[in-house]
Amino acid sequence: MTELGPEERELFEKVATPLYEEATLGGGLKESDPRLEEGGELRPALDLLVSLNLLVFDRSTGQFMPVDPSTVSSHVVSPMSQQGTVLLKESSEWARAFGHLSQSWRRSPSSARGPITEFHKRAIGSFIEGAVREAELELLTAQPQAARDSAQVSRASRLSVAAEREIAALDRGVSMRTLYQHSARRHAPTRKYVAEVTEHGAEVRTLDEFFNRMIVIDRRLAIIPGAPDLSVAIAVREPGLVTYLVDVFERAWERARSFSNTERTMMHDIAKEQRAMTIRMLIEGHSDPVSAKRLGVSARTFAAYVADLKGEYDAETRFQLGYTMGQAGVSGLEEE
Repeated sequence: MTELGPEERELFEKVATPLYEEATLGGGLKESDPRLEEGGELRPALDLLVSLNLLVFDRSTGQFMPVDPSTVSSHVVSPMSQQGTVLLKESSEWARAFGHLSQSWRRSPSSARGPITEFHKRAIGSFIEGAVREAELELLTAQPQAARDSAQVSRASRLSVAAEREIAALDRGVSMRTLYQHSARRHAPTRKYVAEVTEHGAEVRTLDEFFNRMIVIDRRLAIIPGAPDLSVAIAVREPGLVTYLVDVFERAWERARSFSNTERTMMHDIAKEQRAMTIRMLIEGHSDPVSAKRLGVSARTFAAYVADLKGEYDAETRFQLGYTMGQAGVSGLEEE
């Protein structure tokens, strides 16, 4: 993010704010607008708004789209407040400036989108950061474990950032419950993250079945994926929908097993649940990538599960394996 001071605030108030208002009233700013091109009169203001995540570029329309300023302002105002009395006045001025934008947002057609809002790419992280910072009572999170070897470093980095964010919430009295898939127990960065947050009071459990990513804050806001590649997030504020998502979480939580429980009988039960789900995936005819995602493992690990079943049932092909299990009455729906 651009380093912010009095000069940036002056640009923000005198030039960037009118440009933002133009974007909200017009439904976006065209990339082809000559004022916004390199060297254009409004390019510095555009760069400032983009760096603050107040405008995000939508490739499908070729336009810069406005973002609700209330989800962004805390990233500017809060750090300044923490720097002490020297920056206190500047923090107050930025809060006032964002307050003016919020009024523009409420007056614009964009604010008529209702209780469901979309966030794209980099704006997703900023929105989640601000939303978690504003949590007062409870965080519910579901995190599918679908990491691949090539993504281990980036995932570990994201977990480290998440740990700092969520520990801050826990330390101010917010309760937190998190669900993972069983496969997360074998992922070292996830184990480290779980150890850190549970030390501060969080509860973490795992279960076998696939569920999608979700964050629920104070049972008033739910954040869920809006695209398979996680490039879009949807913020849901409709009370009925949020209540429904909380119910889905609670049902899964009741069936889940404590992450901290590593007793032999517990690990044996988990292995049986993963084996049963592997069988269900085979019987239902899912592809390896789909099955691996449902289990939260790599395609290579899922192939190893299938190979073990072939050996167990003395089968050379998947068709033969399916036929043999069918003849034996194996369904994967209950303990065999």
